[in-house]
Amino acid sequence: MDRRTFLRRAGIVAAGSAAVGLGAGAAIPGLLRRLDRPWDDDAFPPLGRPKVLVARVASYDVDLETTVEEGLREVGASLAGRSVLLKPNFVEYDPETVINTDPRLVAATVLAVRRLGASSVLVAEGPGHRRDTPFVVSASGLGERLGEVGARFVDLNLAPVTRVPLHARFTELGELWLPAPVVDADVVISMPKMKTHHWAGATLSMKNCFGCVPGRIYGWPKNVLHWAGLQEAIVDVASAVRPELQIVDGIVGMEGNGPIDGTPVQAGVLVFGTDPVATDSTAAVVMGLDPAGIWHVSEAGRFLGQADPEQIVQVGEDPERSMTSFDVLPVFEDLKTGPDGGGDPGAHAGLGDANA
Repeated sequence: MDRRTFLRRAGIVAAGSAAVGLGAGAAIPGLLRRLDRPWDDDAFPPLGRPKVLVARVASYDVDLETTVEEGLREVGASLAGRSVLLKPNFVEYDPETVINTDPRLVAATVLAVRRLGASSVLVAEGPGHRRDTPFVVSASGLGERLGEVGARFVDLNLAPVTRVPLHARFTELGELWLPAPVVDADVVISMPKMKTHHWAGATLSMKNCFGCVPGRIYGWPKNVLHWAGLQEAIVDVASAVRPELQIVDGIVGMEGNGPIDGTPVQAGVLVFGTDPVATDSTAAVVMGLDPAGIWHVSEAGRFLGQADPEQIVQVGEDPERSMTSFDVLPVFEDLKTGPDGGGDPGAHAGLGDANA
């Protein structure tokens, strides 16, 4: 069953359940939580051996189109005849730092996806901080770049929505209203900026899925998700969106007080993958962080994707040899790898249930 069919059928099941009084808070989710398995086993395939590619890319001025095409091929992307939604990170714009996925990479990915035979490709985002999405698109240069490649942009904060039940229940949300372009796409490609995060430790392809949740329903900056428990919500939202492919923009990342107020850092990599957990685990290693200590990555590794480094097939550069040690806030020093590193998988759970 493909991703679009799964999401549509899930919506039908949810509607039927609601009609007979089996809402999100019914006995079955409660039982799952008591069994310490807050997800539906039959909704997630067995964990496999996904491919991840770390590619050294020195700048945005190289042939990014070919780099992206080759990277997607190497990890086994299958896009021929399929509709594709690119979900970059454009949460806010500040000319003094590097908050967003670089527009040159987004435009190159549009062209690469077309080369790989996609039937259609659009770029979509629901900024979490700035309510004026046209400003972010214009000021960041994304609008100009998309115009050059003839790609359409969709504001996910305003798009029509579809009710989708949650098959992972780390929060009490029970369901999400997801934009129709996300639900209707055959393939969602999560394209985050490689950044540290002041509450989650790191923000990568799973956290990037927050931009698929519309602000007009969930608030700015997606308050409802933060109140539900930030790291728990990351797992639930990523489990609903299910990005089939990931491209992490680490050519220039952000360290320190990310995801908005951090400092640019030249990491010189792109990370490609077919499994958001495996991709985020690998990207964390590239950042000099212990993925086992990032709570949402560790928990998602139990059912959503592969977190065991022995089961992740690295088809590019060695992540450890490609490492650029990212600075983190003091509360996350335990995530740093090295003689004094090694994170506690439960240490940062529930951080970020405030308003940001």
